[in-house]
Amino acid sequence: MKKPVLIIMAAGMGSRYGGLKQIDPVDEYGHIIMDFSLYDAVKAGFEKVVFVIKRENENDFKEVIGKRIEPFIEVSYVFQEIRNIPAPFAVPEGRQKPWGTGHAVLSCADEVDGSFVVINADDYYGPSAFAQIFDYLTTHEDDEKYQYAMVGYILENTLTENGHVARGVCEIDANGYLKGITERTHIERRGKDTAYTEDDGATWHVIPEGSTVSMNMWGFSASFMRELQAGLPVFLEKGLSENPLKCEYFLPSVVNELLEEKKAEVTVLKSYDRWYGVTYKEDKQNVVDAIQRMKKEGLYPQTLWKK
Repeated sequence: MKKPVLIIMAAGMGSRYGGLKQIDPVDEYGHIIMDFSLYDAVKAGFEKVVFVIKRENENDFKEVIGKRIEPFIEVSYVFQEIRNIPAPFAVPEGRQKPWGTGHAVLSCADEVDGSFVVINADDYYGPSAFAQIFDYLTTHEDDEKYQYAMVGYILENTLTENGHVARGVCEIDANGYLKGITERTHIERRGKDTAYTEDDGATWHVIPEGSTVSMNMWGFSASFMRELQAGLPVFLEKGLSENPLKCEYFLPSVVNELLEEKKAEVTVLKSYDRWYGVTYKEDKQNVVDAIQRMKKEGLYPQTLWKK
């Protein structure tokens, strides 16, 4: 069985940080959060990574991280470009927004010919997530249904003290399979509880303690790339008629459709690691402190990429 390829969605990094050169290191050696994901991936057994980036960021991206990791893992770059949609569809006048995470993954079709894992560029997932999902994809194949996987995190391990977050709250059946994901775009701590609002705080709904959420770490067989390809024209037909400037082809939405059609099963792999990310600038110090603590505990060496 071929080893899975790692896809890292990084096309949004330039706009979020004002240029890749401004990405803040999280230690004194110049590592960024992505370095730690890649280190964990290499340790788990991944041998190829595909970065989905903006074409204008290619040189900066190679300088910031690409060249550093090339001795340790095969590196490819693909560009998520707004004009890369099938005929007869055309980009609406005034549209600048990319087409979403499903389109980002589809951009990698020429670089991936087997199973693959998808992650965000700027989230810290932890070693157990990469080990579990690599093991799953190298021991499972599609049968009468597509066999996919998702790493789920304990909600309380993914929150920030500095504001609200968006998370996909998972519904899981008794056998550990995903039944569905509901996107909640405003989740925050409310005293002892964690709750979400959909009306700018007028009303709040408590999410049960210990709920599982998605941090966009997915494992797919090659079948998912084919499903993305087949679903894109259907999405464009509907999206361009209803919301031409902002509609997005979301990866979890495609997964939900396949679950509803009973074409796929998604095994939820549980990680009890804490998520780290810089949702707000105040989160930066928490990430720096956590990385230093994990280095002291021996989870990471001081410098990650020494031969």
